[in-house]
Amino acid sequence: MPMLKDPSRKYKPYTPLNIPDRQWPSRTITKAPIWLATDLRDGNQSLANPMTIPQKTRFFKQLVDCGLKEIEVAYPAASDTDFGFVRGLIEGGLVPDDVWLQVLTPARADLIKRTVDSVAGAKHAIIHMYNATSPTFREVVFRNSKEETIALAVEHTKLVRQLTEECTAKYGTKFKYEYSPETFTQTEIEFAVEICEAVKKTWGKAGTGEDRIIFNLPATVEIATPNHYADQIEMFCRTVSEREKIIVSLHPHNDRGTGIAAAELGLLAGADRVEGCLFGNGERTGNVDLVTLALNQYTQGIHPNLDFSDIFSVIETVTQCNDLPVHPRHPYGGDLVFTAFSGSHQDAIKKGFEAQARVHALAAQDGGPQYWNIPYLPVDPADLGCNYEAIIRVNSQSGKGGIAYLVKQALHLDLPRKMQIAFYQVVQDIADRTGKEMTVDDITSAFYKTYKYGPKHEGRLALRSFTLMDASRPSTPTDSRQPSPTPSGSGNDTPRRFVGRISVDGIVREIRGEGNGPLSSLLDALRTYLDIDLVIREYSEHSVGEGTGAKAASYVELITPDADKGVPGSWGVGVDSDIAGSGLRAVLSAVNAFIKDKTLPELDSSSGFITSRSGHSGIASAIKSSMLLELPKRLLNNFTDNIMSATKSQHNDSIRIDDVRDEFKRVYRFDDGTGEISSTSRFTLVAFKITNISPTGDTSSEGRRRFDGKITVDGQVREVTGEGNGPLSSLIGALQHETQPHAFTIGDFSQHSIGYGADVRAASYVELIMDGKKSAWGVAVDEDIAASGLRAVLSAASVLVPANN
Repeated sequence: MPMLKDPSRKYKPYTPLNIPDRQWPSRTITKAPIWLATDLRDGNQSLANPMTIPQKTRFFKQLVDCGLKEIEVAYPAASDTDFGFVRGLIEGGLVPDDVWLQVLTPARADLIKRTVDSVAGAKHAIIHMYNATSPTFREVVFRNSKEETIALAVEHTKLVRQLTEECTAKYGTKFKYEYSPETFTQTEIEFAVEICEAVKKTWGKAGTGEDRIIFNLPATVEIATPNHYADQIEMFCRTVSEREKIIVSLHPHNDRGTGIAAAELGLLAGADRVEGCLFGNGERTGNVDLVTLALNQYTQGIHPNLDFSDIFSVIETVTQCNDLPVHPRHPYGGDLVFTAFSGSHQDAIKKGFEAQARVHALAAQDGGPQYWNIPYLPVDPADLGCNYEAIIRVNSQSGKGGIAYLVKQALHLDLPRKMQIAFYQVVQDIADRTGKEMTVDDITSAFYKTYKYGPKHEGRLALRSFTLMDASRPSTPTDSRQPSPTPSGSGNDTPRRFVGRISVDGIVREIRGEGNGPLSSLLDALRTYLDIDLVIREYSEHSVGEGTGAKAASYVELITPDADKGVPGSWGVGVDSDIAGSGLRAVLSAVNAFIKDKTLPELDSSSGFITSRSGHSGIASAIKSSMLLELPKRLLNNFTDNIMSATKSQHNDSIRIDDVRDEFKRVYRFDDGTGEISSTSRFTLVAFKITNISPTGDTSSEGRRRFDGKITVDGQVREVTGEGNGPLSSLIGALQHETQPHAFTIGDFSQHSIGYGADVRAASYVELIMDGKKSAWGVAVDEDIAASGLRAVLSAASVLVPANN
C-alpha cells in the first residue's frame, strides 16, 4: 500500500502542553546525571539471540570498567537463566561495593517475590517495578480504570516494601525503589503525577540523598518532538510534591531518531538520571545511547563520570556480545566519524592542527588551558584512545591539503604548496583510475615511486658520495655541512666545485661541476656529463626531528632554462643529516622525474668497458664503481678468473661493465635486498630472530646463539631452528636439517659498510664449504648487519646445494 496523500486521516499529532513560562529552554547542562545502563536487561531482551551467561558477565565487567554505578542486570523472574545470572554476580563477588544492581519486575506478587530473592545478599540493590498507565493500555490492553491502575501500583508497592525490609533484616541488603509509569509520554501528565504521588506515599520511606525514590518517566515509544518530552518532564517536576525526595529518571527510546535530543532536553527540564544502553541498543530503534550522551557532555567541558578512554575495547565488547555492529557513522564510535574525504574539509583540518600547535605552545608557556579547536572534529580522538591516522582518508574527492597532511604524518615531510599540487595530481590520477580509497600505504608508496625517495626506491640517478670544494682553490675541500645562503649560492661570491660519485643506470661514475653553490654545481656537472640542462625555480627546506638525530629535508623544483612561467616543473625531495646532501638528493630526485625513460648519452668507452688486460684491479674497480662492493681478495681472485675465461672463450678483448655486474649477480646469487635474485635462489631469508642461549652469567661474545626464523626452500616457506656460536653458524645448523646429508662450514667471511648516515647498509661476503670439499661464495647487502650475513650464507648455499636435494 502506498503512503497516504492525507496522513492526517490516519495519524493524530501529539497534543502540546501549554506552558507559557517554561524554563528549560534557557538552561544549560552543568553537571553529569546519574547513569543507569540497561544493556543487560532492556538491551538484551531486544536481541534476536540473547546473550549467554559468559557474554552477560563480560558485558557487566565492561560497564563497571566504564564507571557505571547503577546497572540493570536482568528481569530475574522471567527465566531461571536470568535469575541464575544475578545470583552468579553476587555469589561470585563480581559486584563492586559502590555499584547498585537494578532488577526489573512487573506489578505481580509472585514475580516481585522472585525478583527480591534474586538480589538477596547484594550490598546495594534497586527494585524497579512498572505498570502501564496510558489510556491505550488502560482501556485496550488491561481494561482497567484509572483507579484500578493506581490500586495495582499501590498494592504491589506495599509488597515491595515488605519484602525488601525482610531481605534487609535477613541479609543486610540496602534497597532503593524505582517505579515506572510505563508509556509515560502517552499518559495524561496529571494522571502520571497522581499515580506517582500514590506510590511515594505508599513507599513511605522517601527521603533525601540515597533515600530518594526513583520515578522513571519513560518515552516507551517516542511519539513527539524532543521539546514535548522536555515539557512533560518540566511539568512533572513542577507538579509533584516533595521534589527533593525524588530522583526523576529518563528512559528515552529512539523511534523518531531523537532519543539523544530528548534526553538532553529532559535534563534541562529538571531530570536527575538517564537510563540507556551503550551505542543505543534496545527494542525497535533502540534505547538512548549513553556513550553519545556522555561524550556530548565531555566535549562541553563537563566530565560525565564515565570513562571511554579506550573506546575500541567498549566497541569490541558491545559488538561481540550483542552480535550487532556499530554503524560506521555512529557518533564517537563509528569507523568513519573522525574521517574526512572531502578536500575542503581535509585542508581545514590540516590548517587547524598547524594553528593549534602554535596556540598550544604559547598556552603551555603561560600555564594556561590548551583548548581543542580543530575544524570538523568536536573531540580529540586521542582522548578516546584513537590515533590521528584515520582522520584524513583519500579518494577521488580529496584535496591537496589532506594528501599533504598524510605525507607529513607518515613521512614527516612538510611539502611546499606547489609540490602539494603536483603530488595531488599523482594521487588523483591513481584514485580516478582505480576508483577506490587511497590508504596511507598507497599514498606513501606513490610518493616513494614518484620522487625516488629513499634507498629502496632509487631512480636512474642516485648520489653515492660527494665533496664540495672552493673552486678558487681546487685542492681545498669545504665543509659540506655548512649550508649556502641559498640553494644556488647567490649572495656568496665564492664559486664552488662539486666532485661526486653518482650511480647512472646502475653504473657509478665520478662527475664534476662548478657553480655558486652545491646545487648549481651539481646541475653544472649533470649538464656537462649527461646533457641534462635544468635550473632551479623553487627551493625550500626544513628540519626533521630534533637534537642529535635531526635531519634536513629539501625540496627542489627544476625547469628547463627556456620554460614559460606557467609551465609546471619537476619536483624532487631529499633528506639527509647533512644539509648540502639533502639538497643534492632533492636535485637528483627532481632530475629523475624529468628524464623518466629518456636515453642518456653513452659513457666513455674507457670507463664503460674493461679489457682482458685489466686484471684483478680492473675487475675490482668495476665492481666497486657499479655496485659499491669491495670484494675480499679470495673472492676477487675467483671472480676475476671466471670473467677472464669467459672473455677469452668469446674471443673478445673487452667486456662491458654492465655485463660484469650482471655476471657477478648471477654467479653469486647476489642479494642486495631488492628481491631481484630471490626468484632464482633456492634459499632466501624471510624473517629471523637470534637469541643468546648461553648459560646464565656468561656474557662472552662467544656464547651460544639460536636461530629461529623462516626461509624459503625452492619457493616454499619453512620455519627452521638451529644453534651455533654466532648468527651464521646457528643458521647453518638450521640449514643442515633442510639439506641432509650435506654438512657446511664457513671458509671465509668479511663485511664492510656502504653509504653513510641514515642510508648506511652492510655488505657481507661468505665462503661456504660443503662436505669439506666443494665451496662457493655468497654476497648480500642489507640495512641490518646480521641479516646481510645470513643472506650471504643462503646465497652461497643456493649455489652449492643441487635442486631437489
